[in-house]
Amino acid sequence: MKKEYDLKEKWNLIVDLLSKKFNDGQILDIEGIIFLIGVQELGKPTLKFSKDQKIDLMHIAICKLLEPLGYYRFDYVDNQGWPHYKSIAKLPNLKSGEQTILMKEAIINYFIEKQLIE
Repeated sequence: MKKEYDLKEKWNLIVDLLSKKFNDGQILDIEGIIFLIGVQELGKPTLKFSKDQKIDLMHIAICKLLEPLGYYRFDYVDNQGWPHYKSIAKLPNLKSGEQTILMKEAIINYFIEKQLIE
């Protein structure tokens, strides 16, 4: 029960922090947060991305978030500065709610690692 409370508390802290900073206080959903992590990992905060680039940014974020869990490994940065990852383990078959919990935990760990929350 304590773990669930900590997860919820830290998740709400991240949502609040990012919503205020990047979305004029409107609540960001998990996809928006994953997108912002992708932009952070790309390191080029361009204001305009194509639809395909937005998908690529989310893929970068998901790989980065799941890397510490052993699912992906950083491979290289291409000549345009985009990071690439290799899949090194098959993702488990999870129900939608379980996937959301996994991603929220990975996002929280990312923010702790970046020392943006405790």
